[in-house]
Amino acid sequence: MLNEILPRPSRRFHLAYQIGLLEAGKAADMIVATAKLASKETETLVRVGLYNYFAGAVLMPYAPFLEAARALRYDIELLSHHFGVSFEQACHRLSTLQRPGDKGVPLWLVRVDIAGNVSKRFSAAGFHFSRFGGSCPRWVVHEAFTSPGRILTQVARLADGATFFCVARTVAKAGGGWREPPTTYALGIGCEVGRAAELVYADGLDLAKPDLAVEIGVGCRVCERPNCRQRAHPPLQHRLDVDVTSKGASAYAFRK
Repeated sequence: MLNEILPRPSRRFHLAYQIGLLEAGKAADMIVATAKLASKETETLVRVGLYNYFAGAVLMPYAPFLEAARALRYDIELLSHHFGVSFEQACHRLSTLQRPGDKGVPLWLVRVDIAGNVSKRFSAAGFHFSRFGGSCPRWVVHEAFTSPGRILTQVARLADGATFFCVARTVAKAGGGWREPPTTYALGIGCEVGRAAELVYADGLDLAKPDLAVEIGVGCRVCERPNCRQRAHPPLQHRLDVDVTSKGASAYAFRK
């Protein structure tokens, strides 16, 4: 049974998921058995992930989707229209196109709520996500909430020098009525800056310009940047160096 509130792309995805339950059970059993997981709960979560992947592959077959992505230069909205899927579904599929011998641009994907909680993360591009606590407020994924439905871009540099091209936009999940308003998330997707020219969103940007990059961190607790005005927590790996006679950019001054 499908919830009548679901939009068409979600209905199609759930139908494909059901086909996976009916037709791909043996393949899922083999993968789960080979993995030798620690608990039944973990096995169930893995099965859900496998059937979700199956559904995405049915709606967006690997070869046609990768061919379209290259032709459209990874324009997510055009891919969504072409395959009849949602913006988030297209983003998710783009982050999985790493088949040996026929790889797309390695992309990472993250989904956050307005409080900064990460509910989905995948990385084929070596991007470091915070496992606990919030991520960096300087990251464009959080800025997306200030411009709902609009695609924003950013060149972001981590403390270790790794530089990424980031694309972010909000998506809304249907609620159902006045007492159940829609839930809004921000989706972020991106790649190493060296591959950014393959994405339509980088057109017109001077990617070689050093001061174009915004310096971000994985999270305040592990961030090495001493003069960040948006630092919310002191770093775990350094002792504070507070002076009662002066005030700097951050309330948590420390020595590196």
